[in-house]
Amino acid sequence: MERRGILFRVCLAVLVFGTAQSGHVQDGRSGAAAWWTFDGVRNGRVTDECSASGDEISGNFRLVCGVEGQAVKFDGYTTVVTRRAERSPRFSDALTVEAWVAVAAYPWNWCPVFIQETERRGGFALEIGPRGEVIFRVAAGGEKRECQAAEKIPGRIWVHLAGVYRKGEGLVLYVNGEVAGRTLFPDSDLLIGTVPEKRKAEAIHREFGTLPSWYSLDAILDEAKIYDRALTPDEVLKEYERGKNAAAPDIPARVLPSGPPGPDRFGAVYTRLSYYWEWDDLWRVAADPDVVVRFEGSPVRLVFWRGTRYSPAWVTENNLWMADQSLETWDDREGCFEHMQDPRCLYSHVRVIENKPARVVIDWRYAPVSAHNHLWNADPRTGWALWVDEYYYIYPDRTAVRKVSWQKGTLPQPVQFRESIPLTSPGQLQGDVINADYVTVGNLSGERQVFSYIPNPPKRATKPVPANPTIQIHNLKARNKPFIIFEPGSKMDYLRDMNIENLSQPGSCVHWPEGLIPCDGRTGLAADRAASFLGFPITDPVVYEGEESIGWVNSLYGTKDEPFDSLLPLARSWSRAPELRVISGEIVSEGYDMSQRAYLLKREASSRPAGAELEIAASASSPVKNFCLLINGWGENMVSLAVDGKAFTAGEGLRIGYLPTLSGTDLVVWVEKSSVRPVRVSLADLGPGDESRIPPL
Repeated sequence: MERRGILFRVCLAVLVFGTAQSGHVQDGRSGAAAWWTFDGVRNGRVTDECSASGDEISGNFRLVCGVEGQAVKFDGYTTVVTRRAERSPRFSDALTVEAWVAVAAYPWNWCPVFIQETERRGGFALEIGPRGEVIFRVAAGGEKRECQAAEKIPGRIWVHLAGVYRKGEGLVLYVNGEVAGRTLFPDSDLLIGTVPEKRKAEAIHREFGTLPSWYSLDAILDEAKIYDRALTPDEVLKEYERGKNAAAPDIPARVLPSGPPGPDRFGAVYTRLSYYWEWDDLWRVAADPDVVVRFEGSPVRLVFWRGTRYSPAWVTENNLWMADQSLETWDDREGCFEHMQDPRCLYSHVRVIENKPARVVIDWRYAPVSAHNHLWNADPRTGWALWVDEYYYIYPDRTAVRKVSWQKGTLPQPVQFRESIPLTSPGQLQGDVINADYVTVGNLSGERQVFSYIPNPPKRATKPVPANPTIQIHNLKARNKPFIIFEPGSKMDYLRDMNIENLSQPGSCVHWPEGLIPCDGRTGLAADRAASFLGFPITDPVVYEGEESIGWVNSLYGTKDEPFDSLLPLARSWSRAPELRVISGEIVSEGYDMSQRAYLLKREASSRPAGAELEIAASASSPVKNFCLLINGWGENMVSLAVDGKAFTAGEGLRIGYLPTLSGTDLVVWVEKSSVRPVRVSLADLGPGDESRIPPL
């Protein structure tokens, strides 16, 4: 038997009784009038063993191991089996529906296992709800009845379901052979495993910001049958007894993808991250749609994955994810305009600009879009709207500066730039990802405050907050903790304790990261899907508007496996960078660029000088904590470097990269050095070198 992917094992039998008008031949073993074994798919059709006819199966699916023989795995979005109306069963006085179910992910809203009904002439449906609810519904002979199980079905284990209708007696719903609910017929196609029309998700945040969409069961269907007689309670129990000892459903855990674990050479890698096949198969992409940045000596990585719409996430050694908000705006007609509303990445893409031993530079470009697929502030004549470029300057010490830019005049109020967003993988609760003391915030003076999940938190924040907080570090349940350092002048808000009950709940929002439906926010109802939560603190960074009509914001991201105090030298060195002076040599200093975390220099002489002497005026308040030199026009010659008279070699505290441009070659140098005293840097031009001497690019 074939076993592939993530299985949502369902052994299903749908039993229709009463006046059999369909002309189906009964199955000699069980009396079924129709029986889909799903033991094979031929020419896009599954066979009804009783009539020896085929019914269309469409969308993405795979054959997997079933309760008996093979079964069909539905993908949760596109799969459907259709029996045309003219060949569908007719019934009037009695109906029984029977199913074995093992849930992988609950549907976005009510989704039929089987449905054949019209508002005008009645019908029946067996449906599973977004929390694991089960409902059986019948409308026939002037009667309309529905019955819902009192308990929700759990995930990833087998559950037997049966619903029985008899005219004049109401409905009975069985779970595992026992009564779970009790309540004191169609010219349409019979559909298996999908909604009959587009439906909105349940528990959405804004009706006007969410559109109806097609979706199906995330399930395996097997042994589906239609009978022309009613089953008794004993027969229902017997059907349960037949299958209750079946092997546990093969449903592997779904884990957010970040590539093979462990450290590797520093750099960016184009790849195709595999999540689970049902989700992966929906994408029309080639081999390298995603980007993963790895760090030498550390299992931490920075992941640009299409499941987050390429919003980068820091991933810890145990695969805990920390993401951030993109530039977002909204109105009261379509809801939010943001990267989260672009599930197919129509307007979001990522590209590697530099990939050198000294640093990696990545551009994430996106257009904030609504669930209606409308761009923000689109010009009616040109079609151009608000577009955003986010550059990430990433260094070997597991840090990255985020620089965001957009054209002036395209982004009126309201607007939000960023909020801290941890993610949960399917099966995780919030408390599996983050500790009760969830965040520490502080300022450059070292003052700090911890915010926690506590019982009955006050509605208004009561804890004192350090003056001008610009540092936050989130206390994930990992050795490496993600942090953000903001430019002085940024305003950090929503600093408050949270309700401790949240830690025992699933992620609060499931429309993002992995959701592929047009939805402006949906509350997590179960821990069955990847989700985001928290969203605090929210920070308004410093925004500039320059002569080129561009606005931008600066913040420094990374991870630390050391206490909060270890962030202070880094924060001070970045936001209060010490001045660099050229002592000698024909190199000119063009100042410090906070958005790149780099000192900018320029080589002016046409003849190549022997080298240059530089001094970085470090102090306790403006220390050096690793530094980058970007020398415009250096050329392709080899370089040697010494710090305070000590020679540094490539790969041991020194990383070098050569950056070809249209006008020449620039040099980028990364130096691992900490100091609170002035630092002397010596550069020497070694002239052309052969390949064995050139540092790896």
